[in-house]
Amino acid sequence: MAVSMREVDPVFQSAGQKDGLEIWRIEKLQAVPVPKESYGKFFTGDSYIILKTTTLKNGSFRHDIHYWLGKDTSQDEAGTAAIKTVELDAALGGRAVQYREVQGNETEKFLSSFKPCIIPEEGGVASGFRHTEINEREHKTRLFVCRGKHTVHVKEVPFARSSLNHDDIFILDTKSKIFQFNGSNSSIQERAKALEVVQYLKDTNHDGKCEVAAVEDGKLMADADAGEFWGLFGGFAPLPRKTFSELNGKDSASTSKLLCINKGQVAPINCEILTRELLDSTKCYLLDCGSEIYAWMGRETTLEERKRAGSAAEELLREGNRPKSHIIRLMEGFETVIFRSKFDKWPKKADAVVSDESRGKVAALLKRQGFNFKGPAKAAPVKQEPLPQIDCTGNLQVWRVNGSEKTFLSFSEQCKFYSGDCYIFQYTYPGENGDECLIGTWFGKKSVQEERSAATSLADNMIESLKFQAVLVRVYEGKEPIEFFPIFQNLVIYKGGTSTGYKKFVSENGIEDDTYSESGVALFRVQGSGPENMQAIQVDTAASSLNSSYCYILHDGDTVFTWIGNLSSSMDQELAERQLDVIKYNTNPFHSANAPHYMQPNLQSRLLKEGSEYDQFWKLLGVKSEYSSQKIVRDQESDPHLFACTFSKGKTKVREIFNFAQDDLMTEDIFILDCHSCIFVWVGQRVDTKIRAQALNIGEKFLELDILMENVSRETPLYVITEGSEPQYFTRFFTWDFSKSAMHGNSFERKLSIVRDGVKPRADKPKRRPTTSAHTGRSSVPDKSQRSRSMSFSPDRVRVRGRSPAFNALAANFENPNARNLSTPPPVVRKQPLKPVSPDSSKPPPRTSSIAAISASFERPKATLIPKSIKASPDSNKPQTESSKPKPETNAKEINPTEDSQIATPAVQEDVKESQVEGEEGLPVYPYDRLRTSSTNPATDIDVTKREIYLSSSEFRERFGMTKEAFAKLPKWKQNRLKIALQLF
Repeated sequence: MAVSMREVDPVFQSAGQKDGLEIWRIEKLQAVPVPKESYGKFFTGDSYIILKTTTLKNGSFRHDIHYWLGKDTSQDEAGTAAIKTVELDAALGGRAVQYREVQGNETEKFLSSFKPCIIPEEGGVASGFRHTEINEREHKTRLFVCRGKHTVHVKEVPFARSSLNHDDIFILDTKSKIFQFNGSNSSIQERAKALEVVQYLKDTNHDGKCEVAAVEDGKLMADADAGEFWGLFGGFAPLPRKTFSELNGKDSASTSKLLCINKGQVAPINCEILTRELLDSTKCYLLDCGSEIYAWMGRETTLEERKRAGSAAEELLREGNRPKSHIIRLMEGFETVIFRSKFDKWPKKADAVVSDESRGKVAALLKRQGFNFKGPAKAAPVKQEPLPQIDCTGNLQVWRVNGSEKTFLSFSEQCKFYSGDCYIFQYTYPGENGDECLIGTWFGKKSVQEERSAATSLADNMIESLKFQAVLVRVYEGKEPIEFFPIFQNLVIYKGGTSTGYKKFVSENGIEDDTYSESGVALFRVQGSGPENMQAIQVDTAASSLNSSYCYILHDGDTVFTWIGNLSSSMDQELAERQLDVIKYNTNPFHSANAPHYMQPNLQSRLLKEGSEYDQFWKLLGVKSEYSSQKIVRDQESDPHLFACTFSKGKTKVREIFNFAQDDLMTEDIFILDCHSCIFVWVGQRVDTKIRAQALNIGEKFLELDILMENVSRETPLYVITEGSEPQYFTRFFTWDFSKSAMHGNSFERKLSIVRDGVKPRADKPKRRPTTSAHTGRSSVPDKSQRSRSMSFSPDRVRVRGRSPAFNALAANFENPNARNLSTPPPVVRKQPLKPVSPDSSKPPPRTSSIAAISASFERPKATLIPKSIKASPDSNKPQTESSKPKPETNAKEINPTEDSQIATPAVQEDVKESQVEGEEGLPVYPYDRLRTSSTNPATDIDVTKREIYLSSSEFRERFGMTKEAFAKLPKWKQNRLKIALQLF
């Protein structure tokens, strides 16, 4: 049914087309725009219309309309505000939610737009009252009562002792001093929120210059501030207990009642269960929930019918004498989560496409009436800011869960996951406020519940051993967050499993064990964004697993096919080439006696473009069949919602915090930040220990309840963050001040110091120290002056952030060699000798022609499909001046390794010295056969990653065909290739 727009006020013609607030006041029964400088000022004798427009991440607008009625406003003004609100909604295309706000009983959503509070002034247009500006009069002592733990309701009360009580917070604003009186029954969070009102009064009424005093209920004249406070009331006297109950809360009803409005008549609908099918698009309905009355307006109703629905809701309130209840009006297709939750199994919300059409009709109609009305509001494209990536210069450790135990994985194994296993990883890296630590669990799709529970328990113990200064994250295969893959850089996920738990799972359920085998047929999907973020995911060996938007690697014994999808990008194709080498490396270890070279010569690789496949290719996949061409879309991050958790009688309740900020996070509480793609559980430092231990369970329960009714997956990544250890990928949702989260004291004490001092808080505790490894007890992160993009490794030491030899070789071509931060590990204090891997002849083989061919191939340029300047600085080739050279930093506190430590903290050279070979002074010299990885009599106490430095100069030249100086000028990946060929790596 067409909507008649003849009575739409032209003042709304450009409303709702940009972010922010727009306010109109009712003057002589007309809506008049309020100047922006007067936003937040309300008068008790007036009625207002407030429009809040928010641009969502998808580029669309969300509109919320509030009409505020002062306690002294006239019935005519209040009725006009209600009608004009419906007109404004029609002008916006019928997409807004409308809220009726009554002075003294405003919704938290409304108050959150005017933080910290609104304090209406006496006066009004229609009543004839004079608007008295504060700065035009003498300061008047005023007493306010504040209520609310998350949003503050402020009301002026008579300046008298009888106004005080033990349950609330009171603010006494005098000419020279502001007192906050904390009732004995009030909570710390309420006291802290009230201080925000004190700060507002200090800035508004006193230009930020006045004293602030806190008076505790029960403290007598012994306290100077308390004595002064009570002196203003004529002296101290005990406060009586309340003899009556004020209507602080909202009216409640045992059941919800649905009423239909048909031709101006309201008739109840008899039904045991509320369902969506009861609502007809051609009618309007009232849903009476006691504390709220919802007016639901069908899409096919007329503008006049919608106005009558609003009037019927107000009449229902007057008949029931319920001044504290709220009226919320909604249009079909734009129902709120709370409204939909009142119905049984409300269908998944579909995008309403009629709204822009309705707004277009408004524009056309008003143009015919002579008004210059703009067309449908189109949101400007949302500028996507690059998401902050986790720092990749940190230290990674990985364990695989076997039963109830965890097994530490060597460097060469920690980037190979199996779908049948569970893993625990610990990553320590430099953050904005010191070193940060992330401990996570990764659950494969085929992992068993027993090992998932064991992984969770083991990770909890690691967090507890670090005194909760680390972030905990739970990750499921296929649902990894954006921070996960850069940590591992080149991750290969195989089907099957290595633990006994997976084998048991396979045998009991009669499922064939599809664990990856080098000799079998395997299909890998390649994905990622660059050489430091690329993955090969093994998928079912079938044509249906292919996707035109990806590249694939099909491996069958000695044959390898690289399949290039027609919709794949040049980056995808380059990653497939490099991931191919990684898979070859992983399946053919360089230290094997049967694989003396980096790649086995008989491992052939064939490049296939989609549409030109060999018959052998399809034969390996079983049969040629149809496959998809749509890119796999992971859960997209949506606009975040913050929820506060409260605990009462063993139950946890959540309450949304609107227009949230860092100050809303109270150290005594737990908060949940819902971004749809991931969930953050923030735990304050002063949360009870027993409740803190349930933080992960609270997050899981939140996912189960699906508060926002968005059908979120139970496998959504879940973070647990302790106050003071907030990572950047959490703080980016706030305007964050690290010094606030580092303060001591409860919420009230912290804010009181800020209000009194009038300056930013000062951190009471030092920056975080390098986190101790839960595996070794050593410092996990070296001094910043020691860090580089890659560090040395050995199978027996903790991995100090680096890459595998294969990966160093592969990633080098993505970067400018002159700008690349290649590492040169220093000598290690103590080293365990490597065990011989395989027997070898006593005489080293001479320098063969194959090695010469490898060296010659270094000089041939390699074609790349993407620019090499992804990470190179534009000035990387310029010589460094003294001022531009990096200067080493020093730690404020020295960390001493324990006696049983296998290594000391590695000291990595600065970039400018990275490619230099260390001198021979003070180093022993060993024959070549004792330095080989396959030696039967290996040299001990050496840096196993730089065996070549222990060769004499003459033997070095004989083996490598060049001097040490010439070798030092080669890029690191070329050095590694030579050392691999000579079995020195």
